[in-house]
Amino acid sequence: QVQLVESGGGLVQTGGSLRLSCAASGRTFSSYDMGWFRQAPGKEREFVSAISRRGGFTYYTDSVKGRFTISRDNAKNTVYLQMNSLKPEDTAVYYCAAKSRINIAMDLRASYDFWGQGTQVTVSS
Repeated sequence: QVQLVESGGGLVQTGGSLRLSCAASGRTFSSYDMGWFRQAPGKEREFVSAISRRGGFTYYTDSVKGRFTISRDNAKNTVYLQMNSLKPEDTAVYYCAAKSRINIAMDLRASYDFWGQGTQVTVSS
């Protein structure tokens, strides 16, 4: 089990940038695929990005490709989401999640075992 704590959210203008961080407890962080999901008011929680255990594979939903970059530092038990060229439609609560199981989809909520509390990202129009 891991405890996940997101940080870095805030209020930015359209076109601005934010870097979200997700700090994980425990010594087995590198055993987990990590993902970022977001949930806007009135919408379902949706997949944003994911990264494999060693960081060798990354995945992005189409709407953020070219703008967001996921990375991880296993020595620091931290996963990051660099968000550039932010748009109002990026406004949401962003959640960090950890996936312990292998051979299951990286982009499905049900694939992830542990979730953080979320951090609010608001992009003004």
